[in-house]
Amino acid sequence: MRTVCLWIALFAVSALLAYGLHRAEFPAALLLGPMVAAIGFGVSGARLAVPRFGFQAAQAMIGCLVAHAVTGSIAGTLADDGLVIVAVVLVTVAAGGVVGWVLTRLRVLPGTTAAWGSSPGGASAMVAMSEEFGADPRLVAFMQYVRVVAVVLSASVVTRLLLGGADLPAGPGSASGTGDAASVLTTLAVAAVGAAAALALRVPAGALIGPMVLGSVLHATGFAAMDLPAPLLDAAYAAIGWYVGLRFTRETLRLTIRALPGILVATFAVILLCGGWAYLLTHLLAIDFLTAFLATSPGGLDSVAIIAVSTNADVSFVLAVQTLRLFVVLVTGPLLAKWIARAVPERAA
Repeated sequence: MRTVCLWIALFAVSALLAYGLHRAEFPAALLLGPMVAAIGFGVSGARLAVPRFGFQAAQAMIGCLVAHAVTGSIAGTLADDGLVIVAVVLVTVAAGGVVGWVLTRLRVLPGTTAAWGSSPGGASAMVAMSEEFGADPRLVAFMQYVRVVAVVLSASVVTRLLLGGADLPAGPGSASGTGDAASVLTTLAVAAVGAAAALALRVPAGALIGPMVLGSVLHATGFAAMDLPAPLLDAAYAAIGWYVGLRFTRETLRLTIRALPGILVATFAVILLCGGWAYLLTHLLAIDFLTAFLATSPGGLDSVAIIAVSTNADVSFVLAVQTLRLFVVLVTGPLLAKWIARAVPERAA
């Protein structure tokens, strides 16, 4: 009964915050509100958690949403701006590596933990893989999800400032399709098959990327009409927000209280570095600052995708950069962790 009451309270607070953020015209209000509410519940010791299956189902829904918006154009974006996109990815990964090295030198965190926690992308994958390489998964989770929250908050604020008083585009739920039952069933099938195949193949963030790739191909070629009802998307947004926010527990905060100032400084330093790189991109490519900022945001592929789809950003460019960086980070993560641990062995103890 206590758990049921806590979930009802979390739902009520999340709805209130989401409504307030929506009235203030913040993008992704249905993600941001539940996430902020869940952080409060998690830190207060509510001991609630979104089941892994629920989180993967929500990711699959976001993958289908992105597939509808991108319509298979990520490959074309990579072909047209491939060199610049690779440069963006390398700069962001390098920024994460530098931050991990600095945290190690300052004895904020052990080297391996600092490296995994600073990796800019794939928070859940980083946490899952970190323990196998000698890192403390609790500290890694704390660093990763502090960064995800900071990225979502900063991206929402930047989006709100750039859009000014203009109305936000229609929510993706209202523009995602015709409401045809066959299209909805097709989309659910794409989500299930794409996620299952990608997870079976152990693709990083497979629950998101599988439906996104499969749906993009089918939708772009005209073989399938994608349609996601607004209530389904709202539930997916809330599930992702709760999943991230509820990871912030009192125990984790106690373990990391000494490292918190350094982690916050490092997190916002990476965001500022990426923001500067985004400004430079607007002079190199014919893209707006919002698109560049979302593309270079260090982490949270699903969260950034939600914000990008709900604004006027170039979704194909944002997702091309974010997806490529996810794979680069997963490949370079172990190597970077070992390098940092060896570079400052006397500080890594």
